[in-house]
Amino acid sequence: MGVDPTRASIARVYDAFLGGKDNYEIDRQVRDGVLTEAPYAAHMAVENRDFLIRSVRFLAQQTGITQYLDCGSGLPTAENTHQVVQRVNPDAEVVYIDNDPVVLAHGRALLEENDHTTLVDADIFAPEDVLDNDVVRAHIDFTEPIALLHIGTLHHYEGPADKPAEIMRRYYERLPSGSFVALSHFLDPENEHTPMARRAEEKFRHSPMGSGSFRTMEEIRSLFGDLELVEPGVIRLADWWRDGPRLTPLNEAQHCIAGGVARKP
Repeated sequence: MGVDPTRASIARVYDAFLGGKDNYEIDRQVRDGVLTEAPYAAHMAVENRDFLIRSVRFLAQQTGITQYLDCGSGLPTAENTHQVVQRVNPDAEVVYIDNDPVVLAHGRALLEENDHTTLVDADIFAPEDVLDNDVVRAHIDFTEPIALLHIGTLHHYEGPADKPAEIMRRYYERLPSGSFVALSHFLDPENEHTPMARRAEEKFRHSPMGSGSFRTMEEIRSLFGDLELVEPGVIRLADWWRDGPRLTPLNEAQHCIAGGVARKP
């Protein structure tokens, strides 16, 4: 399947929110439509990227894990997973999973920078297709702990509301003991910011991109199943081990994306 410039792509819309150049007019239309309802929505993409960087840096520095399975890698930008973890351990193995033709077309050369970084074409919402993929198994040793990343992916699953938790359970069943999971998701904070979250959801889901569901904090916690949450648990991304003191108040969008890191016993 080739790249269709008349259809919005999740990866390209995120790229547009992050100020990148790998996007088309249709993607910018989605971005601008969301911004009319949620003027700070670009901050959700920024928070998501910053959480990715902080969480994988933590995993690389603190857990000893040397293999990373990044589901829904998106288009390459500054500080990709392999760049963060290989700065800590140059021999760390990073396998990116995506089936967006845009990512596969533009990302392979940039993401596959060395012998320890690979991009695989597979459906992240079909765990068996990912975990049984020959290329994945050639690079990932499933007898040793793995870091599984689902950063900003599950809110783009369009189907039964309980399906994302089932998808993650199927991943967890196959992970070796001692593995870690980092996950983030659009949040309905169930407070004065809920109307903005629901307006943004409406724009995302009824745009040419067609997805972008907001779940409550409890619903996001359920995506971790029986895993052991690392402190501070499931929390707004802006509050997950941020790099320094907060000097400015959170804007509305920063209240509307949450996540955490957990360990499989």
